[in-house]
Amino acid sequence: MTKRATVAGAGGFIGHHLVKYLKAEGYRVRGVDIKEPEYEPTDADEFLLLDLREFENCRKATADVDEVYQLAADMGGIGYITANHADVARNNVLINAHMLQAAHENGVERYFYSSSACIYPMYKQHEPDVTPLREEDAYPADPEEGYGWEKLYAEKLCQYFTEEGKLDTRVARFHNIYGPLGTYEGGREKAPAAICRKVALASDGDAIEIWGDGQQTRSFTYVDDCVEGIHRLMRSDYRSPLNLGTDRLITVDGLVDLVCAAAGKTLVKVHDVSKPQGVRGRNSDNTKLREVLGWEPSTSLEDGIAATYRWIESELVKAGRVRTQREAV
Repeated sequence: MTKRATVAGAGGFIGHHLVKYLKAEGYRVRGVDIKEPEYEPTDADEFLLLDLREFENCRKATADVDEVYQLAADMGGIGYITANHADVARNNVLINAHMLQAAHENGVERYFYSSSACIYPMYKQHEPDVTPLREEDAYPADPEEGYGWEKLYAEKLCQYFTEEGKLDTRVARFHNIYGPLGTYEGGREKAPAAICRKVALASDGDAIEIWGDGQQTRSFTYVDDCVEGIHRLMRSDYRSPLNLGTDRLITVDGLVDLVCAAAGKTLVKVHDVSKPQGVRGRNSDNTKLREVLGWEPSTSLEDGIAATYRWIESELVKAGRVRTQREAV
């Protein structure tokens, strides 16, 4: 029997890739978002334009499906989420509370919620050489303001719905997902996409601006690994929050160097320490991920960044904003 699924947030980066993945797995997929995918048409069998802050829209989104993948959120890169605490928190609390209740009322069999590494305590992330964060490190709580707090609260809502027998939930804490088809300009882009855009627009030998001193550290996860991990978690019996990321730590300057290598350019980094840079260091402890799923992300950062850079460069070429290296010769 064909599984029926709703992907909420299907107009966004990860949701768009997840629709493709589920279709390849034989699902009938309903995509839902307040906007359609930006860069290419959806593969969903149907696509509903709905504002999921409204409860009745959540009822429509979750009707007559077996599984719900809740990725819809008001979010963006560090600049956006630090400047919009009130809107981000309010919008996402409404979406998450309404989606859970609607899925319960519609008898959904299984529900996935996309949480974030932003739920982890700030006091554990003061050093670039950070100790990898384990799932149990979430408490005592001290998440990032706004986005981190609402994500942590939504995790608790999933826990309560599961404990009371209302809904069988799964929760993954994403660690910096990147890849092709993601937003790369306009204020909501994340670091890998922003750096790829800056490098693509620069000529060999130019200077580019880097937010912070470049020594802040993160781990980054390629989108194909992310969607596979989501599906594996949904097939599992594990009901507690689980890290979904890589455990390779790299500085932002190191990430810039990887992008420059993919582009075949040598550029000068100019650091702006007045810009938001988030926590000093964050990395994923994948011990439980390997234990629960018998799997972990496998795409190397070099390969993922090269694919991401090529896609962003191609978009800028199509827009007539840059020439390829070959054209410039």
